[in-house]
Amino acid sequence: MNDEEAVRRCQDGDHEAFRHLVERYKDVLYGTACLMTGNPSTAEEQVQEAFLSAWRGMKSFRIGRPLKPWLVRILVNTVMGQRRRRSIPVVPLEETAQSAGPGDPVELAEQGETRQWVRLAISVLSEEHRQVIMLRYFTGLSVPELARVLGCRQGTVKSRLSRAVRRLRDQMRERP
Repeated sequence: MNDEEAVRRCQDGDHEAFRHLVERYKDVLYGTACLMTGNPSTAEEQVQEAFLSAWRGMKSFRIGRPLKPWLVRILVNTVMGQRRRRSIPVVPLEETAQSAGPGDPVELAEQGETRQWVRLAISVLSEEHRQVIMLRYFTGLSVPELARVLGCRQGTVKSRLSRAVRRLRDQMRERP
């Protein structure tokens, strides 16, 4: 079942079609929420809230529009709303508990150190820059999709992204 068919069925109240969409997009939303909150359990809560909001708003979704940016927009709004209401702090991005697997221990240590440095560099960016970097490079949204998610023009997205990447590079150059 493709997204358009699933959305049509959801708009008719089909819970199984919505479950299909949840399965398809849960990893993208969870990864985005983890990056935004820095906390896996908070991320899970935010993703659940975003999916509930999506279900409630499904009847207003326009068929033919891409679904992924719409869902990501709902998630971003959910996280930002919770941050404002509960004063959720901006948390430095945590390492996820993943096994490094086999490989050269020195290389694996260097990769882990680089990942940690990148996360730290991203965490000190402004909220606007952190958001555009995460949505573009970690969530994989295109510039047109980012424009829809952020509610601005593509040119604005490109300039924000350019400034954010420049600031991230500056932060990375400060690496000891």
